[in-house]
Amino acid sequence: MCVCVILADVSTDGHWCFVVFWVVPRSSSIRIRWASLKNRLMSMCPSSYSIPFYPDMSQPGPSQFYLLKLLSPDRKGLLHDVTHILSDLELIIHRVKVSTTPDGRVVDLFFITDGMELLHKKERQEETCSTLIAALGPSISCEVLSAEGFQQGFSSLAPKIAEELFRVELAGDGEMCSSSLISAELKKVQTATINFDNSLSPAHTLVQIICADQKGLIYDILRTMKDCNIQIFYGRFRSDKKGGRPGSKGCREVDLFVKQVDGKKVTDPEKQDALRARLRSEMLHPLRVMVVSRGPDTELLVANPVELCGKGRPRVFYDATLALKALGVCIFSAEIGRQAASERQWEVYRFLLDDSREFPLTNSLANRNRVVDRVRKTLMGCYN
Repeated sequence: MCVCVILADVSTDGHWCFVVFWVVPRSSSIRIRWASLKNRLMSMCPSSYSIPFYPDMSQPGPSQFYLLKLLSPDRKGLLHDVTHILSDLELIIHRVKVSTTPDGRVVDLFFITDGMELLHKKERQEETCSTLIAALGPSISCEVLSAEGFQQGFSSLAPKIAEELFRVELAGDGEMCSSSLISAELKKVQTATINFDNSLSPAHTLVQIICADQKGLIYDILRTMKDCNIQIFYGRFRSDKKGGRPGSKGCREVDLFVKQVDGKKVTDPEKQDALRARLRSEMLHPLRVMVVSRGPDTELLVANPVELCGKGRPRVFYDATLALKALGVCIFSAEIGRQAASERQWEVYRFLLDDSREFPLTNSLANRNRVVDRVRKTLMGCYN
C-alpha cells in the first residue's frame, strides 16, 4: 500500500500489543483500498485475535503457484502496468518470462501466488483477467493456469558480482562507503544518530534514533530489532515533513523502550555498539542496486536482506519496474530468487534489460548510472 506513516505509537504488556498508525497517501493521485489494507493487517495479527474472523486456524501449506499467460501488443512500461494491477489484486509475482512473437506481440508469463489464497476458484481467475483487460484494453488476452510442479529455480550470481553487490562498509561516522553510485540527494539521507539511555526507566533501555525520513524506515528498524532479539515494549515514531523546528525538515525521530530477549536492559557497551552498527547498516543501506553485463546483454540487480522468519521486503518488484518505466527502459525477462552471502539470506531480483537506440546501455556508463540512481531513489521513496 502506498501510504506514509507520519506518526505511530506502539505499546505492549507482553501479552497484548496496541499499535496506532497515523497515515497519509504518498501521493494525492493514489487511491487507497482501505478494506484491502485492513484485511492484510488482520492476516498479520496473531491467531488469538484472528479467530473471530478466520475460524479455520489450521496451518496453511505452501502457496500454490499459478501461471498467468498474457498476450498483448508490445509497448514500454507494460510490465509495470501489469505489476500494478496484480499488486492491487494482492497477487505476488515470483518469476516473469517475456518473449516477442514475429508479428510484434508480447507473450508474458507470470508465475504468481495469491495473497488471498482464492486463485483456485474460477471467479477469482475471471476477476483477474477481466481487471487486466479493463485496464490494458481489449487487444490483450489472458488466462490463469495451475503451475503444479513449478520450482522457483535461480541461477546464482557470479562470485565477483556477488561480492561487489553485497559488500558495504560503514565509516566511523556512520556514512556509507560503497563502490556503487550514490547520488547527491541520497548522500543527504545517509546519516543517523543512535543513542542508548538507561537512566530514564528502571526496566527498559531507551533507544533514540534521529535520521532522515525515507520509504520503509519503520520496517527496517523493526525487522532489525526482531532479528537481533530485541523486544520493544513502547515506541513512538514522529515524522517532520514540513520542518517544524530548524533543520528538521524530512526528519524522522524514533523513541523505543526495549529489553533483550532475556528480559534485561541493554547495558553492555559492546552489545550497544553492535546493535547501533546493525541499525545503521540496515537503515542507511537496506538495498543493493547494480547494473552489470551478462554476456552481450545488460542486467539490473536489486537485492535486499531476508528476515530471519523468511519474509522478503515488500514491493521491490513494483518499485523497480516503476523506475524502469519512467526511464523508458524495456524489460526482456525478470526472475526472483534467494542467495546466501555475508552470513545471511538475500532476495535477489534480476532484470534483463532491452538495449534501445533511444536509451543505449551496452556502451553507456552514464545511462547505466542513471538506471541505478533512479531505481535506488524509487525504492527509497525519493520519487512518489
